[in-house]
Amino acid sequence: MDFERARIEDVETRVKSAVERAKEKQEELNAVVSFVDVDSQLTDLANKDPHAPLYGMPIVLKDNVNMKGVRTTASSRILDNYIPVYDAHISEKLKEAGAIVIAKSSMDELGMGGTNKNAYTGKVNNPWDTMRISGGSSGGSAVLVASGVVPFAIGTDTGDSVRKPAAYNGIIGMKPTYGRISRYGIIPYASSLDHVGYFTTAIEDAAVALEVLAGRDDRDMTSSYEPVPNYASDINSDIKGKKIAILDNVQEAITNAEIKENFDALMKKLQARGAIVEHVRFDDKLMRAMLPVYYIIANAEATANHSNLDGIRFGMREDGASVEEVMINSRTKGLCPYVRKRFVIGSYSLFEENQEKIFRKAQKVRRLIVEELKKALAGYDIVIASASGMIAPKSEDSQDEHLSKDVLVAENYMVMGNFSGYPSMSMPTGFVEGMPIGINMTAKPFAEQTLFNIGKAIEEETGLKGNDVEVDA
Repeated sequence: MDFERARIEDVETRVKSAVERAKEKQEELNAVVSFVDVDSQLTDLANKDPHAPLYGMPIVLKDNVNMKGVRTTASSRILDNYIPVYDAHISEKLKEAGAIVIAKSSMDELGMGGTNKNAYTGKVNNPWDTMRISGGSSGGSAVLVASGVVPFAIGTDTGDSVRKPAAYNGIIGMKPTYGRISRYGIIPYASSLDHVGYFTTAIEDAAVALEVLAGRDDRDMTSSYEPVPNYASDINSDIKGKKIAILDNVQEAITNAEIKENFDALMKKLQARGAIVEHVRFDDKLMRAMLPVYYIIANAEATANHSNLDGIRFGMREDGASVEEVMINSRTKGLCPYVRKRFVIGSYSLFEENQEKIFRKAQKVRRLIVEELKKALAGYDIVIASASGMIAPKSEDSQDEHLSKDVLVAENYMVMGNFSGYPSMSMPTGFVEGMPIGINMTAKPFAEQTLFNIGKAIEEETGLKGNDVEVDA
């Protein structure tokens, strides 16, 4: 395991080697927004328990996670000079666990996007093929794990912003239950959909990471009081009798034969291990409604969350321009056109005369989608499908919203994990055209252990664990 190697190897050597690797790969991958001083962290490490779970491990934070005294921009020009005066809850937890933050990673601006092409610092490239996207919005974190720079990185997931990049980059992307990890100190996107997530390259590491990050935080009223299990020590890959439901709507919408064959072969292997593999179908209209509903709710909540986001300003300018004029100018220059478009859409759906017919209606459809998922999981341990119907697209071919009938379903269904708040995890299962592909699993609330157990069985079947498969980047 990478986590074990992090504890065994000389800490200073490992950390500084990670920094050097990140710098060497920066021109090629463009995954880092800011490098973080590690010397002071290494000094502080002397006061930490050497048996701490992440002792001396180099890690990366997505650039929407506050770290005291470290520039945090959410990959937006408008926040270019924002330096937090406090740590996010997870920054505190990671520090207590002995982790060393070496960098803040690139993301789609303010988390809005699925390609990591609209970051203020430029697009992030996939390490398997730099002509292809990393996926987003947590693309920088995914790339730094996939390329072997760090064994663990933090992301956030509002639609599939951890799980889709994980699939495109051939690593594990974990989105726990809503409230399982505090969001205090994280620049928001859409509050009812936002989750803290993370990337690793091995199931055991994903379990250790959740033990570190999970738990109640009184500064985040949405965080859960649910006790934190010993996820890592409780992993059991004996899946005999486990009930697995294939989501047929997704698999039928996939047109890539090799991806479908890879999925079908994996299901047969799980059946051979004693799992009960059956099929479920969601209402087709609800499946096609997922992206529009997400788009309405996420943009409306983002608009409300960032209504005062207009850069740093100090009253009137010397030339007499009003504060409102300064605000308009800073938003025009400080936000990319894609994000400004989303704010316009969000504002429109929040107009008083539109709320009932647009925003409230979207919330009602969201509830129907959640009920559909809840009904399916009542009879099964997980719902499973291919994480994407395609390999990572080339940068010039990629778009954030997939609107054709089949692609609409196959590429956007993972948002049901955000609508419901249920735990969901993507992991690699093979390769097509030399690029990684994967599956996504969703389980009942707080059943992360189920995902780790079935994930471990999948990992054993595929052999895709850790950095056993090196990226030629």
